[in-house]
Amino acid sequence: MKPQKSNWHSQPLETLASTLRIDVQQGLTDSQAEQRLKQYGLNRLTPQRGKSPLRLLFEQVNQPLIYILLIAAAITGFLEEWVDSSVIFGVVLVNTIIGFIQESNALKAIDALSRVLTVKATVLRDGQRRSISANELTVGDVVFLQSGDKVPADLRLFQSKALQIDESALTGESVPVEKKLATLSEATLLANRFNRE
Repeated sequence: MKPQKSNWHSQPLETLASTLRIDVQQGLTDSQAEQRLKQYGLNRLTPQRGKSPLRLLFEQVNQPLIYILLIAAAITGFLEEWVDSSVIFGVVLVNTIIGFIQESNALKAIDALSRVLTVKATVLRDGQRRSISANELTVGDVVFLQSGDKVPADLRLFQSKALQIDESALTGESVPVEKKLATLSEATLLANRFNRE
């Protein structure tokens, strides 16, 4: 049975625990976690599809200044100014090659960094706190947050003490948002669901 993610904010905690078949004092067992990971997959965003080399090359040429230079090269070629035309065309070619190489290297570096940087999460499994990779979180995991932690997944709060979350990267809010445990109406907008993170 797949739990309904859309209304977790509106379910009482007891109902939520029952629906997810978890004991909040013990957390998931290793076998439950393994089974749910197989069923729901890893806790990660779908990787963005990379740009093809042809697309990268097109983006280097598809710029107004390049069009102006190509028109200038064509006009000087039409006027039989072969040296000027070849110099302009050479500048466009060198600029395109350098831009292509730089962007290709930057995309490779970003991809490598995203694979190396991992967020850790503290969970309750078999009644014990464990530190695991955030990718290994699954539906029903009991997650502990401490001051300074990054929130590793979508979470429903069932216990907190003066919890405030910096959501500036998502919402642009300049001040941390206070989170509370209340059960909310099902119609509550996503941005106003202060009982989850």
